[in-house]
Amino acid sequence: MTAPAELEDLLRRLAPRVLGTLVRRRGDLDACEDAVQEALLAAALQWPEAGIPDHPVSWLLTVAGRCLTDAWRSDAARRRRETALAPPDEPVSPGPDEDSAVHRDDTLTLLFLCCHPALPPSAQLALTLRAVGGLSTRQIARALLVPDATMSQRISRAKQRVKASGSEFRMPPEHERDDRLRVVLHVFYLIFNEGYAASSGPDLLRTELTGEAIRLARELHRLLPGDGEVTGLLALMLLTEARRAARTGPGGTLVPLAEQDRRLWDREHIAEGTALLTTALSTAPIGPYQLQAAIAAVHSEAACADDTDWPQILLLYRLLEGVWPNPVVTLNHAVAVAMVRGPRAGLDHLAGLESDKAMADRHRLHAVRAHLLEMAGEHDAARAAYELAARRATGIPEQRYLVAQAARLSAGLGTAHAQRRR
Repeated sequence: MTAPAELEDLLRRLAPRVLGTLVRRRGDLDACEDAVQEALLAAALQWPEAGIPDHPVSWLLTVAGRCLTDAWRSDAARRRRETALAPPDEPVSPGPDEDSAVHRDDTLTLLFLCCHPALPPSAQLALTLRAVGGLSTRQIARALLVPDATMSQRISRAKQRVKASGSEFRMPPEHERDDRLRVVLHVFYLIFNEGYAASSGPDLLRTELTGEAIRLARELHRLLPGDGEVTGLLALMLLTEARRAARTGPGGTLVPLAEQDRRLWDREHIAEGTALLTTALSTAPIGPYQLQAAIAAVHSEAACADDTDWPQILLLYRLLEGVWPNPVVTLNHAVAVAMVRGPRAGLDHLAGLESDKAMADRHRLHAVRAHLLEMAGEHDAARAAYELAARRATGIPEQRYLVAQAARLSAGLGTAHAQRRR
């Protein structure tokens, strides 16, 4: 019998392939996505008992195709187009393997369709995260810093605009590819980040998401090996994923970078990521993903936290903030400033983010501020900031870590007060 986690991982990996194939054959992204969801649910119910079929993609395509045809037949207004769009329902006959022309991986084509130029960038991101990344509407809303209801409406409108555009299911022409590629890379980045630091739920890590993001990045790098940012993003993912085993302690507790056992870091990932980064930096214009990969590489070079070359990291963050200004970069830049110039300088760098409502509502700003206040010796203020960060955090491991930090400072303050009274 297949373990639930293994089955969930398999279905997540197969879902974009099945959706891509179905859209290529039938059109109508919205209807196809609903049909694929029905097929995935059927698989989740049947496969644990019946076993995984020899050709799981074929099985899912057959069930999704039936669902799609049934849906079209149930709508009288669509009967006339059913003949043209929905071929007779019959099982898909698999070829000798799942990589045959019938079952080719259409995931990247699906990605570019979701990043159609008729959509604004925010809708491109949301639709791609939903259709290809498999993230829930709530997870996407957290990743893009918008309310859940807004995100639901955005995804629905995006599907309708793709449908109305009449776009064919094919790779875009070369003159459109650069703009769409930028959005595709951002989508990969968000999928990976959601897997590496889950925005909600009991687990800090979601390896099915990081694994899928890396798989997609590898495939895109295979297609576009000379693109520096494609290479840089793959390098960034590998260098970051290398730390996964050291990021959590007993019971899934969060372990910050400075406290990680670096002997647990994956040296093969580090070597591959560093080699990719070296190639990208030497052959292509520098972009934000290469710069982030360079920061990750500097961390990976240090045998312990005290050996970290913070002046080099600070320089890289200056460059990054120049080419890709955003609140998260500013937040990380503030930490580098504090490590080089002291916590007061870091806190000054954070000041500009206090008026950013999106950041003020998230826990990371308050967590960083708490850390810098503690470095500055302001333990009362640091404890309050840790408590505020814990209230704003939506991931359980991060909540627990922040609560523990506040409790640690409270215990220290209590001891100090008792000593002063003696």
